[in-house]
Amino acid sequence: MAAEAAMFHDKRILLVEDNPKDEALTRRALQKHNFQAAVVVARDGAEALDYLLGSDGTPAGALPQLVLLDLKLPKIDGLEVLRRIRANETTRLLPVVILTSSTEERDILEGYRLGTNSYVRKPVDFVAFTEAVRQLGLYWLLLNTMPPLRGTS
Repeated sequence: MAAEAAMFHDKRILLVEDNPKDEALTRRALQKHNFQAAVVVARDGAEALDYLLGSDGTPAGALPQLVLLDLKLPKIDGLEVLRRIRANETTRLLPVVILTSSTEERDILEGYRLGTNSYVRKPVDFVAFTEAVRQLGLYWLLLNTMPPLRGTS
């Protein structure tokens, strides 16, 4: 795992999460498995879009390799964030994983219709949650080959 963790040092995850407990659990899960990826947190949909698209449609900084997106967010909900990510040429191909507690079929269907790469329900149990985060990190940051994205560094 140490060799895998070393490969994450230049990776970035945008965690879009308004619940401080879920944010802390996600960070702890990443640390528990020695992921060295930088975690940027946006606590509402507007903050996420500002980070990804800026005020002029240009990213404020380097794009993340992965967006973990909650659905129930203040200001702008997660499905609208996803819609805008997919509508922008710069972020259209950015991997987005919906990580939510929602089990509503309409959220799942709409998430996929709008172009999410994956829909993961947050497990309630900490051990199961850390395992889910570990698998997400391994797949999206290590195994997955990203398309070339404009605005990345």
